[in-house]
Amino acid sequence: MFTGIIQEMGQVLKVEQGDRLVSLDISADIVADMAVGGSISVNGTCLTAVRVEDAVITVEIGSETLDRTTMGAIQPGDAVNLELPMTPASLFDGHVVQGHIDGVGRITSVDPEGDSVRIRMEASQDILRYLVEKGSVTVDGISLTVAGFDESGFEVAIIPHTLAVTTLGLRDVGATVNLEVDVLAKYVERLLKN
Repeated sequence: MFTGIIQEMGQVLKVEQGDRLVSLDISADIVADMAVGGSISVNGTCLTAVRVEDAVITVEIGSETLDRTTMGAIQPGDAVNLELPMTPASLFDGHVVQGHIDGVGRITSVDPEGDSVRIRMEASQDILRYLVEKGSVTVDGISLTVAGFDESGFEVAIIPHTLAVTTLGLRDVGATVNLEVDVLAKYVERLLKN
């Protein structure tokens, strides 16, 4: 389980394409003490370390994840958002993030608001039905607050710090992002159906 508070932007060093499997080598300081078999959130996607050497981690991405996320489009040199799993002693600063991507969104506008920006994203109804104003949503692993939404998308207001320490500061209109809705909304929906 994660919180959506990005700990570091890592750099993709190598991408190997296999038969419905992609392997990434990612360089980052926070991975140096990871063990093989440990979990890490990469752009919001919970992945497993299959090799760790110094400050480089190798993760493998299977067909299910490739079909539901933006992970298949990652190239060498790309920056990625990284977060290690929560521990019992962790501060719970964001919201409950599983690293199980619900779908892909597309940035449709980036509008400055003073030193901050408002980013609008297009998303499917499968995503939008779980959003509420001032509720939580995860965008590329980043815990964000929904600033507004309508039938075609939603908006988030981003402060300068978040722009500086995450990949959102590198994204332009047209970029695709991984989206995870608040798992509590899905549980409420399931309970109400029963």
